[in-house]
Amino acid sequence: MNQAQENNYQKNRDQGEFIKGEFRKYLRYWYWFVLGAILAFIGAYMYLRYTPKVYTAAAKIKILNKTKGLEMPSSAFIFNRSNINLENEIEILKSYRIIENVVDRLDLTMRFYEEGNVLTTEINHLPFNIIKTISNDSIYNGSAYRINVKPEAFEVTSSASGKTLVFPQFDTTKSNHNLPFELSLDNRRSIGEIGGKTYIVRFSSVQSVTNALKGRVNISMLGKNSDLLQLNYTSQSKALNERILNTLIEVFNDDGINDRQEVSRRTIEFIDERFAKLARELDSIEVGIKDYKQKNNLITLESDAELGITQRTLSEEELFEIDRQLMISNLLKETVETPNPDSGLLPANIGIDNTSINGLVDNYNALVFERDNLITSAGENNPNVIILNSKLKDVKSNIIASIDSYSKQLSASRTQLMRKNKRFSSQVYSLPAKEKAMTDINRQREIKQSLYLFLLQKREESAINLAITEPSIKVVEYAISNGTPISPNSKNTYLLAIVMGLAVPFGIIYVFLLLDTKIKGREDITQLNSKVPIVGEIPKIKTDQLIFKDPEDNSALSEAFRILSSNVDYLLPSNNEGKGKIIYCTSTIKGEGKTYISLNLSLALSSINKKVLLIGADLRNPQIHTHIQEEKHKSGLSNYLHDVNYNWKDALINGFEKHPNHHIILSGSIPPNPAHLLTNGRFKKLIEEAKEEYDYIVVDTAPTILVTDTMLISQLADATIYLARANYTEKNLLKFSRDLFESGKLKNMAYVINGVDTNKSNGYGYNYGYNYGYSDKE
Repeated sequence: MNQAQENNYQKNRDQGEFIKGEFRKYLRYWYWFVLGAILAFIGAYMYLRYTPKVYTAAAKIKILNKTKGLEMPSSAFIFNRSNINLENEIEILKSYRIIENVVDRLDLTMRFYEEGNVLTTEINHLPFNIIKTISNDSIYNGSAYRINVKPEAFEVTSSASGKTLVFPQFDTTKSNHNLPFELSLDNRRSIGEIGGKTYIVRFSSVQSVTNALKGRVNISMLGKNSDLLQLNYTSQSKALNERILNTLIEVFNDDGINDRQEVSRRTIEFIDERFAKLARELDSIEVGIKDYKQKNNLITLESDAELGITQRTLSEEELFEIDRQLMISNLLKETVETPNPDSGLLPANIGIDNTSINGLVDNYNALVFERDNLITSAGENNPNVIILNSKLKDVKSNIIASIDSYSKQLSASRTQLMRKNKRFSSQVYSLPAKEKAMTDINRQREIKQSLYLFLLQKREESAINLAITEPSIKVVEYAISNGTPISPNSKNTYLLAIVMGLAVPFGIIYVFLLLDTKIKGREDITQLNSKVPIVGEIPKIKTDQLIFKDPEDNSALSEAFRILSSNVDYLLPSNNEGKGKIIYCTSTIKGEGKTYISLNLSLALSSINKKVLLIGADLRNPQIHTHIQEEKHKSGLSNYLHDVNYNWKDALINGFEKHPNHHIILSGSIPPNPAHLLTNGRFKKLIEEAKEEYDYIVVDTAPTILVTDTMLISQLADATIYLARANYTEKNLLKFSRDLFESGKLKNMAYVINGVDTNKSNGYGYNYGYNYGYSDKE
């Protein structure tokens, strides 16, 4: 394997170890994740249990094309696109006028709710009869009434006054009250089905209900090139959702049909007005004929004169048609000039033989429809409405001008025909003047009769169109409610709860670990100071037996110190002179367990039949005496350093019966100048003499960052054990020990980690299992 492959392999391995380490960091707190998931699951269940269920209903409709007659193919037709403005239709559907009509039809100013122990749910109707006794216009402010169904009566409480009325026999009509409704119980319904339940009746003004309904109705287009609209409505009642959507469709369809019937209604009204005038004119003509005949003693008329009879007849027919066109034109002009406050529509196809006038009338009616629809959705002040009004005014002016032009043309033609008639009449001048007068009268009667019959035919056509007006929409799908509620969504709720149940503990643990600056184990020390070896990890064990008193002890703690003693022995340099080896035990600050480690390390070395001397060199804060139940000021090292006549062997203590080769020299009385005593040469003399008699001399020294005592005697050590305590020593303190190592102030330095939690991986996985092959109970 080349260098690049080795580096890549090491990189992947380090990355894998890092991921495993991060995973173990959080795995040690598994019970918090389990607890969080359980609490989140319970919270989700309670939320779903006590949150109102919201259902949605959907309906689909198709907007039909309102165009009448044959049209040339447009670009929308060629490219298969709809020429219907669906956005306008949506605005009309959601307009206040349409929604208010829905509120009136369904009487939504009165809503019903069923009150439970926790939830109050809206329902479609009450399980008993209720009749509202007030009109919607009289409802100004909202009010509510609670109806308690007791075993023998209704109890109705007003939310405004708090007064409770009792209605026995479940009938309010038999009592005097001022409630806005009457209640009665259906005899077919058992009181056991509804007994003990509470219902709420709420009244709201039409305006507030309409505005709320507008906001909750959702209308959207199904595709870009589609004529279909989808209507959605959500509430706590599935039946109410369907009723509202179906009624909205019905109201919108009726509104569109009514718009299409408006032209037919206006045409019928116009013809009915003209029928009355024609009837009076016909009656007048008939009376005139009768009077003329009686006055002139006429019974029958002679046939026309032979000369020019054929020409005269044709001329009279043409004159008859011109007179009829003049009369219809005058009638239409009178209608156009008469202001119409209702809709402004003009009668169409009334018999004028002028394509221009008929086209202008149709164009005018189309503009009226477009303006009315735009006013409905956008208001009268919309710029487009103003433009359309201007166009209508222009078209009306064009219609009047066209009628005037057409009338002049007809008058000119009539004048010519009259001249021709006079020429033809001159040929029949021999006819009696009486017959000529009768001819004029009969002609007027025929004109009125033909016009009457024509208008009667048009009226029947308009009536048929009114009766068979096609709907404005096609219902593709009536309102259908989903079987499951859209809110709350149980799957999403449980999923979110589980995620939150795991995320919250993860976040808390992450912040805790982020703010935790204490070392946890080997990995932290290796990252900060990889050059210094780690010779031991002492487990944190909850037991009263913390001292290695019995050489035969096989506990986890004893095994840990045996491993430490072996590793320290490999750390020590070889000594061919057979003298004892000096082991310093120090730390950065107090509380990291250097005295505890020093004592147990010396006992572990003694357990393998080695002569070991433990010296308490921490003259400022001695702690060894607490483990062997000796006095703090018992003579020891400080006495020897201070008194040149004091023999250090007189301070030896055998604190453990089962360790005959183990001796201790306590720190002695606390001196005022420990640094001066340690550098007077007697400590070096003590070490040299002890090396002749002992295999190992373990020195418990002072913390390095607090005082300089350890630095003054560090050159005498063969190895220096530097203590760091898990979950106690700050990571930034390791920089100080690294500086000591790099500067060479401490000889042959190695770390020992104290208080490692063996029951938790700490993210590093250094749980060696000190009980391998043994039992703590033995």
